[in-house]
Amino acid sequence: MGRALGAALGAGGCLLALEGDLGAGKTLFVKGFAAGLGIAPDAVASPTFVIASEHARPGGAALVHFDLYRLERADELEAAGFRDALSPGNAVAIEWADRFPEALPADRLVVRLERDLALGGEARRLHATARGERSRALLARWRERIEQEEGSRCR
Repeated sequence: MGRALGAALGAGGCLLALEGDLGAGKTLFVKGFAAGLGIAPDAVASPTFVIASEHARPGGAALVHFDLYRLERADELEAAGFRDALSPGNAVAIEWADRFPEALPADRLVVRLERDLALGGEARRLHATARGERSRALLARWRERIEQEEGSRCR
């Protein structure tokens, strides 16, 4: 799913707000997102202790990956380079985005990951909500991409 989102984004920018409990798969989702953007997924690790890490994307922009788990206040985002990361064209993925939603831009794609306990906790449920015009367009392209991939597997 993350790879399909990255492919749907293409060369554009976005703010991806990831929510979910520990072990829900947020970092794994970002690894897939990176792969869809043309970044080696093995280069992506949880930035829990460094707060943010940046990965160059083909074409010049970046994937900037934040983890807000260890932050205590929203104003700590500034010291982590959050405002600079919002440069046009950058894809910004934020784990634990629900800790400081007031600090995030209004236009964002919120992805909530949950363990599916009915399936033993190994499967995940994904809920996506677009907030803003750009994010609604991205969500529509993501859905189309998923449908295309599902259709090609059924042939």
